[in-house]
Amino acid sequence: MANKINGSDTSSSLPSQIDLELLEALLEPDDATYPWNPGDEESIAYFDELEQQFGMQDLLDEELTTRSQDFYSHLDTLWSGISVESDYNHNPHQTVVLNLQERLSSTFAACVPQALLNTIATKATEILAAQQSIGEQLVECVQTVLPNWGTEDLLVLARPFAYAMRSSESENAASALSNLQNSSWTALSEVEKAKVSLAIASYAFNELNKSEYEA
Repeated sequence: MANKINGSDTSSSLPSQIDLELLEALLEPDDATYPWNPGDEESIAYFDELEQQFGMQDLLDEELTTRSQDFYSHLDTLWSGISVESDYNHNPHQTVVLNLQERLSSTFAACVPQALLNTIATKATEILAAQQSIGEQLVECVQTVLPNWGTEDLLVLARPFAYAMRSSESENAASALSNLQNSSWTALSEVEKAKVSLAIASYAFNELNKSEYEA
């Protein structure tokens, strides 16, 4: 009986496998590399090395961000070029509009808002083949940029420009556009703005007709 008791005491006093593994983990020298005393020279070198590593990582992250932005920007540029080329090849109507916008811009952009020129170019291209009189085409072309004008009033102003287009004359358009030489767009009266818009519309139709004839 005593032997059993002694054997039991001996086995219970021996450390189990779990206890040994826990003790081994506690005694692992991994944490010996961490500088618990910041005042030691080794600690200073340790922290300097860490700062250099973090600094290098920041530089790498910054360079990666910059390069990725440049890369995606370059992709956008390439895709934009492909889209424009595709539009030119597969959308002749859009090509005509863009070419007319460029011509109007080179002629009138110094005096007339670009948005107005783009609108007139787009509208003129849309209604060029419409079954309308020249006066009606001119009015429809400018109504978007002259929303406060009624159709009948614009038709009255459009008559001399329509007559000039039918007779291949350009004096009326030139006379209206001469108002821009010494005045800014905002300084023009509402009537002058209407006449200039109609003159630009007649110019746009003449350019479109000329392009069709040359083609």
